This record gives sequence, C-alpha cells and structure tokens, in this order.
Amino acid sequence: MRAGGGEQGLIDGEKRGRKASRETRRQQLIEATIDSLAKRGYSDTTLADVAVGAGLSRGIVNFHFESKENLLIATLQFLSEEYSDNWQAALEKAGPSVAGRLWALVHADFSRKICTKRKIAAWGAFWGEAKSRPTYQALCGARDVKYRETVIALCTELKAEGGYDYQPEPIALSLCAMLEGLWLRLLMGDGTTREKALEAATAFVAAVFPRHLTPQGPRPDQAPAAQRNRP
Repeated sequence: MRAGGGEQGLIDGEKRGRKASRETRRQQLIEATIDSLAKRGYSDTTLADVAVGAGLSRGIVNFHFESKENLLIATLQFLSEEYSDNWQAALEKAGPSVAGRLWALVHADFSRKICTKRKIAAWGAFWGEAKSRPTYQALCGARDVKYRETVIALCTELKAEGGYDYQPEPIALSLCAMLEGLWLRLLMGDGTTREKALEAATAFVAAVFPRHLTPQGPRPDQAPAAQRNRP
C-alpha cells in the first residue's frame, strides 16, 4: 500500500537526513585526513588517527572507505576538485577581459579557501607519493591538462592583443612553474607568506604583460589591439 502524503513526506525526510549524514561524515573524515597528512605526513597517517581527528569511531571510517588507500584517494579527489572549481569560478567571475581573467587565475592560486598551511601540506604529502602511485597521477592528470591549456590560451590571446614577442607555451609553462614553486615555498615554511607569494606572482605577470597589467591589476585603459588601432 502506498503511504499517504504526510507519511511519505516523513519517509522522504528520513532518507534525506540519512543521506546528509553520510555526506557530512564522509567530509568530516576527509577533513580529518587533511589534518593528519599535514601533521604526520603520508606514511604515519592511520585510520585510527583520522577517526580520532574526526571525532568518530574506527568502524565509521571502515564503513565509509573500507581502507586507508580508499580514504586517501577520496581526500586527493576532494582537494583536486576543490582546486579546479576554485580557479574556474574565478575565471567565470572575471568576465570577458583576457587581462582580467589571467589576473583572476593568479589570485585564485592564493585564495584563502585553498591556499592554507594544512591543505598545502596535504598536497605535499601526495606529491611525494605521486611518482610511485599511478592512481594519484591519473586522478589529477586531466584537471592539470585543462589548467595548462587554459593558461596557454590566455597567453595566446594576450600575445595577439599586445603584440608581445614571445611564444605562448613557454611563457605559460614558466607561469605554472612559478606558481607551483611559490606553493613549495609555502610548504617549506621558509618565511614566505601567502601575501608575499601573491605579490611575487602578480609582479611576474605584470613584468611579462606590461601592456595589460601592473602589479596593482589590469590596466584600466588596456583594450584589444583591434580597438586600439581604430582611427
């Protein structure tokens, strides 16, 4: 017999509650894994550590992930998706200006949402294991390719607009390598701060694209070449 409207509503509400609870607990465990990776490193992180950090039982960890490897893969996937979503959202918000989009992309790398000590430390733990774990490389590979292609496309457009004497791909590679290097500085704790790293990154793009950018941001008078050359 089909449940009545009120009864069915209660059943649906309970199902949603259980689903929300599962998602909440999974995220608690992922966040606790990030904390443990930052504190203990990859090898010394255990399911027991994660359970204690999340305030949940070891059984809950086993129920949701079954093994440490599954938990670590889920954590890396979360970090990768968060990073990708962050820079893509920044590009969408920036609007059509190519200079503004590149500026937004650089700033996105130092967003307070993703550029934190604990998350950078967790990334560092995964970087150390990536060479020997093809699963980790495959998990982030497609997103890395999309990011590089986006940077190359922006550099190509800026070259066309500004008449710069460079090849887009080497410049894009230099920019990506510099951003990764600044994250490594933050990971090593050599005194580099998020603010200093962002300042260095914006100084770099302003030096490479002076007709479009200053260290303070996109030039207000910059426009595509076709518009500048109009009589």
